[in-house]
Amino acid sequence: MARQRPSIAVEGVNCWRHPEARRAAMLVDGRDAFLAFAGAMARARQAIYIAGWDIHSRTRLFPGASPPHGLPEELGPFLSALAARNRELHIHVLTWNYASIYALEREPLPALAMGWRTHRRVHFRLDGDHPAGACQHQKLLIVDDAVAFSGGLDLTINRWDTPRHRARDPRRTLPSGRPYGPFHDVQMAVDGDAARDLAILFRRRWRRATGRSLRAPEAGRDPWPESLAPDLEGVRVAIARTLPAHRGRAEVREVERLYLDSIRAARRSLYIENQYVTSTAIQEALAARLEEADGPEVVIVSPLKLAGWLEESTMGMLRSRLIRGLRAADRHGRLRVLHPAVEGNADPGVNVHSKVLFMDEEMVRVGSANLSNRSMGLDSECDLAIEARGDEGLRRRIGWMRARLIGEHLGRSPGAIDDAVRECGSLIAGLERCGGGSRSLRPIDPQPEDWAERVVPGRLVDPERPIGPDDLLETFDPQRPAGGRRLAVAGAAGFLALIGLAVTGALTGWSFLGAVVDPRSLLGGGSAVPAPLAPLVVAGCYLLAGLLLLPVTLLIVETAILFGPWLGFVYALGGSLVSAVAFYLAGRALGPGRVRRLPGRWLDRVARWISRRGIMAVVVARLLPLAPFTIVNLMAGAARIRFRDFVLGTLLGMTPGIALMTILGDQLGRTLRQATLSNVLLLVLAAAAAILAGWGVQKVLPPAPAGAARARRSSRRARPAGGAAR
Repeated sequence: MARQRPSIAVEGVNCWRHPEARRAAMLVDGRDAFLAFAGAMARARQAIYIAGWDIHSRTRLFPGASPPHGLPEELGPFLSALAARNRELHIHVLTWNYASIYALEREPLPALAMGWRTHRRVHFRLDGDHPAGACQHQKLLIVDDAVAFSGGLDLTINRWDTPRHRARDPRRTLPSGRPYGPFHDVQMAVDGDAARDLAILFRRRWRRATGRSLRAPEAGRDPWPESLAPDLEGVRVAIARTLPAHRGRAEVREVERLYLDSIRAARRSLYIENQYVTSTAIQEALAARLEEADGPEVVIVSPLKLAGWLEESTMGMLRSRLIRGLRAADRHGRLRVLHPAVEGNADPGVNVHSKVLFMDEEMVRVGSANLSNRSMGLDSECDLAIEARGDEGLRRRIGWMRARLIGEHLGRSPGAIDDAVRECGSLIAGLERCGGGSRSLRPIDPQPEDWAERVVPGRLVDPERPIGPDDLLETFDPQRPAGGRRLAVAGAAGFLALIGLAVTGALTGWSFLGAVVDPRSLLGGGSAVPAPLAPLVVAGCYLLAGLLLLPVTLLIVETAILFGPWLGFVYALGGSLVSAVAFYLAGRALGPGRVRRLPGRWLDRVARWISRRGIMAVVVARLLPLAPFTIVNLMAGAARIRFRDFVLGTLLGMTPGIALMTILGDQLGRTLRQATLSNVLLLVLAAAAAILAGWGVQKVLPPAPAGAARARRSSRRARPAGGAAR
């Protein structure tokens, strides 16, 4: 009998809890995962908990198949039907309170779609309990504290696919009918005490997000899906978390610690699937093992390309750095960095969204954490890990689970993969023996380093902790004297806002800015709008942006990129004025009583200040960031500023800023079209001019009202919380 191996997972060190599970199963790809989700929820008695980075009420759970028990196919109606047929059932849904910049890529008004339109016992809340720049990235589904799922999948659109990952699958469409590409992901199902502890994790999040406590359900029937066969039985499940430091709560880095301990403990092989591979700590740990003469083989499976130009130019460059660093350390030829290729699929092929680690045949780990810095310390994450601890039966089952994943990528059976690895005595040799068919794993070749990659600020693109003003100063100029701190923070914060807002969405597979700033879409967008309709389209965009509290400065820059400096200036000024007037009239109609309740108590001081100073107050409010653009317009209307003064003040106050931002936007467009050194230098000069102009305005104009700083802080809290740019 084999001697029991010491556990790598230790409670309070590299995992939160290490409970028992009677059953555990690995769910590969959306079809099987969604069927299991639905099967468990259909058996719920008292409680269903759902937490995710995103959720969409029109997510189709059974594309191409008949829903069981006559239930609806789409998620929102499905949950409502479950609540309607069972009076004891309460369903709690918690999703990231994303930044308003992502509103155009999410379901419009999610609180309406998942809250008001669903049954009264479907309770939907947005969770913004995290520091600036972070996001809620845990993906959990728990039924009656008895069955739980955790991994990479959200219950949202464009996640469903089958293991075949066909180039064209008519079932793989968005609610609009537009098709999307192949998508690969992995989820883990557990029961017993492991499911109960994950339910406790959810209830703690719900209390922090809403201020209300949930009561644990009573024990009932077993909700494990009838169609789901367990892969493992009688195991302990390590629950590892990432939680950032926030509101007096200490940071939790169990995800990172368990990764590092697992890498150090590996004897023969590490098989990793992950969407992002950019973590500095993970790179150093893997490089150290590759340098060893008898260290483990390392196989990393990741997507060929990241989603969109912006993501490829930021996270893609960081990934290239890491791969080059690992290859430099790979003195003994034990590293493979691969992407799945399916015949008939055009690049970028299969989107690998899974977060999986197999350490030898001793550990299987499935979770939500990317191998990025932010998943190690900034975003909330939850991973599940199961060890064999020398048990031969469990080792065979874990090896079979790994072979199943690899077999999907190579179009081979798990048995064929398992036999090849065992006969070759090497994971890499077994993979190479089984390759060569219509499905394969092909090398990812990082692009050679160039000057553009050297200027990517990795600390801001992929931060591992919340970023404060001191961090920004150190990043942009470590030698800056104390006297220049204000100007430095202003410039750094502006840069962080632009980079940050884009990358937060990019890191999780979606990026509104990633599409908008993509030269292939944005730079040609102006010509795609018929000239007679362009002013109307621009005005409509500015009105929508005002409703969503999007920053007007960003829109001005984008307008200049789309239409050039001259026409861009006219359109930006006109769109800003249309939006300003519309919300001024709305504020006037609502009246001061209602508008004052929108951003908070600080509005009283600002509103009185504006009402006493008339046109000059409007000019100052346009030149200084007293509050978001839309809030200023509502305040001015509620304060009964004369309409003529409001319009003239808006024109006088915004014209200089729009002119500067138009120049900056036009130069940004030129740089995106042709990233020459001269264009980049001109872009830097234009940005510096805008920052200096803002600093000069603050010196010349009369001071803002007392409490304006609180106004800006409160306005940020009034917006949908979220990451400055993931």
